[in-house]
Amino acid sequence: MTDPATDHAPHQTRTMAADDAGLRAAVEVLRRDGVVAVPTETVYGLAGRGLSVRAVQNIYAAKGRPADNPVILHVHDEAAAWPLFAFRDASEAIACRRAEALARRFWPGPLTIVGTASAVVPDVVRAGLPKVAVRVPAHPFARRLAEALNEPFAAPSANLSGRPSPTSAVDVGATLAGRIELIIDGGPCARGIESSVVDVSGERPRLLRPGALSVLELKRVLPDLDVRPPGLAAHGTDASPGLRHKHYAPEGGAALIPASWLASLWDDDDTGIIARQQDVVGLRTRRAFVAVLPSDADGYARELFSALYRAERARPARLVVVDVPHDEAWIGVRDRLLRATISEG
Repeated sequence: MTDPATDHAPHQTRTMAADDAGLRAAVEVLRRDGVVAVPTETVYGLAGRGLSVRAVQNIYAAKGRPADNPVILHVHDEAAAWPLFAFRDASEAIACRRAEALARRFWPGPLTIVGTASAVVPDVVRAGLPKVAVRVPAHPFARRLAEALNEPFAAPSANLSGRPSPTSAVDVGATLAGRIELIIDGGPCARGIESSVVDVSGERPRLLRPGALSVLELKRVLPDLDVRPPGLAAHGTDASPGLRHKHYAPEGGAALIPASWLASLWDDDDTGIIARQQDVVGLRTRRAFVAVLPSDADGYARELFSALYRAERARPARLVVVDVPHDEAWIGVRDRLLRATISEG
Protein backbone atom coordinates (compact mmCIF):
# COMPACT_ATOMS: atom_id res chain seq x y z
CA MET A 1 0.00 0.00 0.00
CA THR A 2 1.29 3.48 -0.89
CA ASP A 3 2.25 5.72 2.02
CA PRO A 4 -0.14 8.70 2.02
CA ALA A 5 2.75 11.02 2.82
CA THR A 6 4.29 10.23 -0.55
CA ASP A 7 1.12 9.73 -2.59
CA HIS A 8 1.70 13.00 -4.44
CA ALA A 9 4.45 11.23 -6.43
CA PRO A 10 4.23 12.01 -10.19
CA HIS A 11 0.95 11.18 -11.90
CA GLN A 12 -0.21 11.43 -15.48
CA THR A 13 -2.97 13.94 -14.81
CA ARG A 14 -6.04 13.43 -16.97
CA THR A 15 -8.73 16.04 -17.59
CA MET A 16 -12.30 14.87 -18.26
CA ALA A 17 -15.60 16.66 -18.75
CA ALA A 18 -18.18 16.87 -15.95
CA ASP A 19 -20.41 14.29 -17.63
CA ASP A 20 -21.39 10.69 -16.95
CA ALA A 21 -18.00 9.34 -18.04
CA GLY A 22 -16.24 11.90 -15.84
CA LEU A 23 -18.45 10.93 -12.91
CA ARG A 24 -17.66 7.23 -13.31
CA ALA A 25 -13.94 7.96 -13.53
CA ALA A 26 -14.03 10.22 -10.47
CA VAL A 27 -15.90 7.64 -8.40
CA GLU A 28 -13.41 4.94 -9.43
CA VAL A 29 -10.43 7.04 -8.30
CA LEU A 30 -12.10 8.07 -5.05
CA ARG A 31 -13.14 4.56 -4.09
CA ARG A 32 -9.49 3.49 -4.02
CA ASP A 33 -8.70 6.52 -1.81
CA GLY A 34 -7.28 8.66 -4.60
CA VAL A 35 -8.02 12.35 -5.01
CA VAL A 36 -9.80 14.20 -7.82
CA ALA A 37 -10.15 17.91 -8.60
CA VAL A 38 -13.85 18.65 -9.02
CA PRO A 39 -15.89 21.79 -9.79
CA THR A 40 -18.15 23.40 -7.23
CA GLU A 41 -20.07 26.66 -7.46
CA THR A 42 -17.44 28.38 -5.28
CA VAL A 43 -13.97 27.14 -6.36
CA TYR A 44 -12.58 23.82 -7.58
CA GLY A 45 -12.12 21.35 -4.74
CA LEU A 46 -9.62 18.53 -4.26
CA ALA A 47 -11.95 15.68 -3.37
CA GLY A 48 -11.28 12.51 -1.42
CA ARG A 49 -13.49 10.18 0.62
CA GLY A 50 -14.26 12.21 3.70
CA LEU A 51 -14.50 9.41 6.26
CA SER A 52 -11.37 7.61 5.05
CA VAL A 53 -8.25 8.58 7.00
CA ARG A 54 -6.03 7.44 4.14
CA ALA A 55 -7.94 9.45 1.52
CA VAL A 56 -7.85 12.64 3.58
CA GLN A 57 -4.13 12.14 4.21
CA ASN A 58 -3.70 11.87 0.45
CA ILE A 59 -5.48 15.23 0.01
CA TYR A 60 -3.11 16.85 2.49
CA ALA A 61 -0.10 15.29 0.74
CA ALA A 62 -1.15 16.37 -2.76
CA LYS A 63 -1.77 19.95 -1.61
CA GLY A 64 1.17 20.20 0.76
CA ARG A 65 -1.48 21.30 3.26
CA PRO A 66 -0.50 21.77 6.93
CA ALA A 67 -2.01 19.06 9.12
CA ASP A 68 -3.51 21.62 11.54
CA ASN A 69 -5.86 22.99 8.86
CA PRO A 70 -9.28 21.24 8.93
CA VAL A 71 -11.20 20.37 5.77
CA ILE A 72 -14.86 20.67 4.79
CA LEU A 73 -17.06 17.61 4.24
CA HIS A 74 -19.44 17.81 1.25
CA VAL A 75 -22.70 15.84 1.10
CA HIS A 76 -25.44 15.58 -1.50
CA ASP A 77 -28.37 16.74 0.63
CA GLU A 78 -29.36 18.03 4.06
CA ALA A 79 -30.34 14.60 5.41
CA ALA A 80 -26.81 13.31 4.76
CA ALA A 81 -25.30 16.18 6.77
CA TRP A 82 -26.92 15.68 10.18
CA PRO A 83 -25.21 12.36 11.12
CA LEU A 84 -21.88 14.20 10.92
CA PHE A 85 -22.86 16.49 13.81
CA ALA A 86 -23.43 15.67 17.49
CA PHE A 87 -26.76 17.49 17.91
CA ARG A 88 -28.08 14.96 20.42
CA ASP A 89 -28.43 16.48 23.87
CA ALA A 90 -30.08 19.56 25.35
CA SER A 91 -26.85 21.57 25.28
CA GLU A 92 -26.82 21.27 21.47
CA ALA A 93 -30.49 22.18 20.93
CA ILE A 94 -29.86 25.83 20.07
CA ALA A 95 -26.99 24.94 17.78
CA CYS A 96 -29.22 22.41 16.04
CA ARG A 97 -31.98 24.97 15.47
CA ARG A 98 -29.48 27.45 14.06
CA ALA A 99 -28.03 24.82 11.72
CA GLU A 100 -31.47 23.78 10.49
CA ALA A 101 -32.47 27.39 9.83
CA LEU A 102 -29.30 28.03 7.83
CA ALA A 103 -29.66 24.78 5.89
CA ARG A 104 -33.27 25.53 4.92
CA ARG A 105 -32.24 28.91 3.52
CA PHE A 106 -28.83 28.28 1.97
CA TRP A 107 -28.42 24.58 1.11
CA PRO A 108 -27.56 23.59 -1.52
CA GLY A 109 -25.21 26.57 -1.74
CA PRO A 110 -22.02 28.31 -0.64
CA LEU A 111 -22.51 27.97 3.12
CA THR A 112 -20.45 25.75 5.43
CA ILE A 113 -21.91 24.97 8.86
CA VAL A 114 -19.55 24.23 11.75
CA GLY A 115 -20.71 22.38 14.85
CA THR A 116 -19.70 19.66 17.30
CA ALA A 117 -18.53 16.59 15.38
CA SER A 118 -20.07 13.16 15.75
CA ALA A 119 -17.94 10.09 16.38
CA VAL A 120 -17.98 9.08 12.69
CA VAL A 121 -15.79 12.04 11.65
CA PRO A 122 -12.07 11.13 11.68
CA ASP A 123 -9.65 13.25 13.64
CA VAL A 124 -7.66 14.06 10.48
CA VAL A 125 -10.70 15.79 8.94
CA ARG A 126 -11.10 18.00 12.02
CA ALA A 127 -7.34 18.63 12.43
CA GLY A 128 -7.73 17.47 16.02
CA LEU A 129 -10.49 19.95 16.83
CA PRO A 130 -13.87 18.96 18.35
CA LYS A 131 -15.91 20.47 15.50
CA VAL A 132 -16.69 19.52 11.92
CA ALA A 133 -17.39 21.71 8.87
CA VAL A 134 -20.09 20.52 6.44
CA ARG A 135 -21.85 21.86 3.37
CA VAL A 136 -24.18 20.82 0.55
CA PRO A 137 -22.70 22.24 -2.68
CA ALA A 138 -24.97 23.68 -5.36
CA HIS A 139 -22.90 22.49 -8.32
CA PRO A 140 -24.70 19.56 -9.97
CA PHE A 141 -21.54 17.52 -10.54
CA ALA A 142 -20.40 17.86 -6.93
CA ARG A 143 -23.81 16.74 -5.66
CA ARG A 144 -23.95 13.82 -8.09
CA LEU A 145 -20.49 12.78 -6.95
CA ALA A 146 -21.47 12.74 -3.27
CA GLU A 147 -24.64 10.81 -4.11
CA ALA A 148 -22.79 8.27 -6.27
CA LEU A 149 -20.22 7.71 -3.52
CA ASN A 150 -23.01 7.45 -0.93
CA GLU A 151 -20.69 9.08 1.60
CA PRO A 152 -19.24 12.56 2.25
CA PHE A 153 -16.22 13.76 0.36
CA ALA A 154 -13.66 16.15 1.78
CA ALA A 155 -12.65 18.94 -0.60
CA PRO A 156 -10.36 21.85 0.25
CA SER A 157 -9.48 24.07 -2.71
CA ALA A 158 -7.69 22.27 -5.55
CA ASN A 159 -4.35 24.07 -5.41
CA LEU A 160 -1.01 23.84 -3.70
CA SER A 161 -1.38 25.15 -0.17
CA GLY A 162 -1.01 28.92 0.00
CA ARG A 163 -1.60 29.58 -3.71
CA PRO A 164 -4.76 31.16 -5.18
CA SER A 165 -7.85 28.98 -5.20
CA PRO A 166 -8.64 27.79 -8.76
CA THR A 167 -11.90 28.68 -10.50
CA SER A 168 -11.18 26.78 -13.72
CA ALA A 169 -9.70 23.40 -14.65
CA VAL A 170 -6.74 25.18 -16.28
CA ASP A 171 -5.92 26.94 -13.02
CA VAL A 172 -6.10 23.63 -11.12
CA GLY A 173 -3.43 22.33 -13.44
CA ALA A 174 -1.21 25.35 -12.75
CA THR A 175 -0.26 23.93 -9.34
CA LEU A 176 -1.49 20.31 -9.26
CA ALA A 177 -0.67 18.90 -12.70
CA GLY A 178 1.46 15.82 -12.10
CA ARG A 179 0.43 15.63 -8.43
CA ILE A 180 -3.08 14.23 -8.91
CA GLU A 181 -4.63 11.68 -11.21
CA LEU A 182 -7.77 13.39 -12.48
CA ILE A 183 -9.26 16.86 -13.03
CA ILE A 184 -12.96 17.18 -13.84
CA ASP A 185 -13.59 20.23 -16.04
CA GLY A 186 -16.93 21.79 -15.17
CA GLY A 187 -16.17 25.21 -16.63
CA PRO A 188 -15.70 28.41 -14.64
CA CYS A 189 -17.05 28.55 -11.09
CA ALA A 190 -20.17 30.67 -10.65
CA ARG A 191 -19.21 32.28 -7.32
CA GLY A 192 -15.44 32.52 -7.51
CA ILE A 193 -14.59 32.59 -3.80
CA GLU A 194 -15.06 29.96 -1.13
CA SER A 195 -18.11 29.33 1.00
CA SER A 196 -19.01 31.39 4.02
CA VAL A 197 -18.32 29.43 7.23
CA VAL A 198 -20.64 29.82 10.23
CA ASP A 199 -20.09 28.17 13.62
CA VAL A 200 -23.53 27.53 15.13
CA SER A 201 -22.27 26.51 18.59
CA GLY A 202 -21.59 28.84 21.51
CA GLU A 203 -23.63 31.68 22.99
CA ARG A 204 -23.75 33.43 19.61
CA PRO A 205 -23.25 32.03 16.12
CA ARG A 206 -19.99 33.25 14.58
CA LEU A 207 -18.92 33.97 11.03
CA LEU A 208 -15.55 32.21 11.00
CA ARG A 209 -14.80 32.81 7.33
CA PRO A 210 -16.51 35.44 5.18
CA GLY A 211 -17.24 34.07 1.75
CA ALA A 212 -19.64 33.89 -1.15
CA LEU A 213 -22.72 34.79 0.94
CA SER A 214 -23.09 38.36 2.08
CA VAL A 215 -23.23 39.21 5.78
CA LEU A 216 -26.65 40.78 5.16
CA GLU A 217 -28.01 37.47 3.78
CA LEU A 218 -26.70 35.54 6.77
CA LYS A 219 -28.05 38.03 9.30
CA ARG A 220 -31.55 37.67 7.87
CA VAL A 221 -31.47 34.11 9.24
CA LEU A 222 -29.23 34.70 12.29
CA PRO A 223 -29.67 38.34 13.40
CA ASP A 224 -27.23 37.87 16.29
CA LEU A 225 -24.42 36.61 14.03
CA ASP A 226 -20.99 37.62 15.35
CA VAL A 227 -18.92 38.87 12.40
CA ARG A 228 -15.15 38.87 12.77
CA PRO A 229 -13.01 41.36 10.83
CA PRO A 230 -11.77 40.23 7.39
CA GLY A 231 -8.32 38.72 7.25
CA LEU A 232 -8.31 37.78 10.94
CA ALA A 233 -7.28 34.15 11.44
CA ALA A 234 -9.32 31.93 13.74
CA HIS A 235 -7.66 30.26 16.70
CA GLY A 236 -8.24 27.34 19.06
CA THR A 237 -11.55 25.50 18.79
CA ASP A 238 -12.95 28.25 16.54
CA ALA A 239 -10.46 27.55 13.76
CA SER A 240 -12.07 27.42 10.34
CA PRO A 241 -10.91 25.68 7.16
CA GLY A 242 -8.69 28.04 5.22
CA LEU A 243 -7.89 30.51 8.02
CA ARG A 244 -4.91 29.10 9.88
CA HIS A 245 -2.25 29.92 7.29
CA LYS A 246 -1.52 32.49 4.59
CA HIS A 247 -3.59 31.78 1.52
CA TYR A 248 -4.30 32.90 -2.02
CA ALA A 249 -0.89 34.47 -2.70
CA PRO A 250 0.20 34.36 -6.36
CA GLU A 251 3.68 33.16 -7.17
CA GLY A 252 5.99 36.14 -6.75
CA GLY A 253 3.68 37.85 -4.26
CA ALA A 254 1.44 40.91 -4.55
CA ALA A 255 0.95 44.22 -2.77
CA LEU A 256 -2.36 45.82 -1.80
CA ILE A 257 -2.39 49.54 -2.60
CA PRO A 258 -4.85 52.43 -2.19
CA ALA A 259 -6.73 53.53 -5.32
CA SER A 260 -5.02 56.93 -5.04
CA TRP A 261 -1.70 55.29 -6.03
CA LEU A 262 -2.99 53.80 -9.27
CA ALA A 263 -2.39 56.73 -11.63
CA SER A 264 1.26 57.02 -10.59
CA LEU A 265 1.86 53.31 -11.31
CA TRP A 266 -0.11 53.09 -14.54
CA ASP A 267 2.81 53.83 -16.89
CA ASP A 268 5.28 51.59 -15.03
CA ASP A 269 5.81 48.65 -17.38
CA ASP A 270 7.41 46.57 -14.63
CA THR A 271 4.25 46.66 -12.51
CA GLY A 272 1.26 44.41 -13.13
CA ILE A 273 -2.07 45.76 -11.91
CA ILE A 274 -5.38 44.27 -10.79
CA ALA A 275 -8.10 46.89 -10.35
CA ARG A 276 -11.84 47.46 -10.56
CA GLN A 277 -13.37 48.90 -13.70
CA GLN A 278 -14.32 52.12 -11.94
CA ASP A 279 -10.72 52.63 -10.76
CA VAL A 280 -9.33 52.78 -14.31
CA VAL A 281 -11.89 55.13 -15.87
CA GLY A 282 -10.01 57.85 -17.76
CA LEU A 283 -6.70 55.97 -17.84
CA ARG A 284 -5.25 55.11 -21.25
CA THR A 285 -4.42 51.65 -22.54
CA ARG A 286 -1.26 50.23 -20.97
CA ARG A 287 1.30 47.79 -22.34
CA ALA A 288 2.05 45.92 -19.10
CA PHE A 289 -0.22 43.34 -17.49
CA VAL A 290 -3.54 44.66 -16.23
CA ALA A 291 -6.67 42.79 -15.14
CA VAL A 292 -9.74 45.00 -14.96
CA LEU A 293 -12.42 43.34 -12.82
CA PRO A 294 -16.09 44.24 -12.36
CA SER A 295 -16.85 47.07 -9.94
CA ASP A 296 -19.51 45.12 -8.01
CA ALA A 297 -18.54 42.69 -5.23
CA ASP A 298 -20.10 39.56 -6.75
CA GLY A 299 -18.60 40.15 -10.19
CA TYR A 300 -15.19 40.96 -8.70
CA ALA A 301 -15.28 37.77 -6.61
CA ARG A 302 -16.02 35.62 -9.67
CA GLU A 303 -12.92 36.90 -11.47
CA LEU A 304 -10.40 37.55 -8.68
CA PHE A 305 -8.60 34.19 -8.48
CA SER A 306 -8.57 33.83 -12.25
CA ALA A 307 -6.89 37.25 -12.46
CA LEU A 308 -4.23 36.17 -9.96
CA TYR A 309 -3.42 33.12 -12.08
CA ARG A 310 -3.29 35.26 -15.25
CA ALA A 311 -0.85 37.54 -13.45
CA GLU A 312 1.32 34.52 -12.59
CA ARG A 313 1.49 33.57 -16.26
CA ALA A 314 2.32 37.15 -17.30
CA ARG A 315 5.16 37.30 -14.72
CA PRO A 316 5.34 41.06 -14.07
CA ALA A 317 8.32 42.13 -11.99
CA ARG A 318 5.86 43.41 -9.39
CA LEU A 319 2.11 42.89 -8.95
CA VAL A 320 -0.22 45.31 -7.19
CA VAL A 321 -3.90 44.95 -6.37
CA VAL A 322 -5.97 48.08 -5.84
CA ASP A 323 -7.89 47.94 -2.55
CA VAL A 324 -11.66 47.47 -2.59
CA PRO A 325 -14.38 49.05 -0.41
CA HIS A 326 -14.38 48.21 3.30
CA ASP A 327 -18.15 47.76 3.70
CA GLU A 328 -19.98 44.49 4.45
CA ALA A 329 -20.76 43.74 0.80
CA TRP A 330 -17.03 43.33 0.18
CA ILE A 331 -16.05 41.47 3.36
CA GLY A 332 -15.46 38.11 1.63
CA VAL A 333 -13.36 39.60 -1.17
CA ARG A 334 -11.39 41.81 1.18
CA ASP A 335 -10.65 38.84 3.45
CA ARG A 336 -8.99 37.10 0.49
CA LEU A 337 -7.03 40.19 -0.52
CA LEU A 338 -5.71 40.80 2.98
CA ARG A 339 -4.41 37.24 3.23
CA ALA A 340 -3.03 37.11 -0.34
CA THR A 341 -1.05 40.35 -0.27
CA ILE A 342 1.14 42.63 1.77
CA SER A 343 -0.30 46.07 2.42
CA GLU A 344 1.54 49.11 1.13
CA GLY A 345 -1.18 51.60 1.91
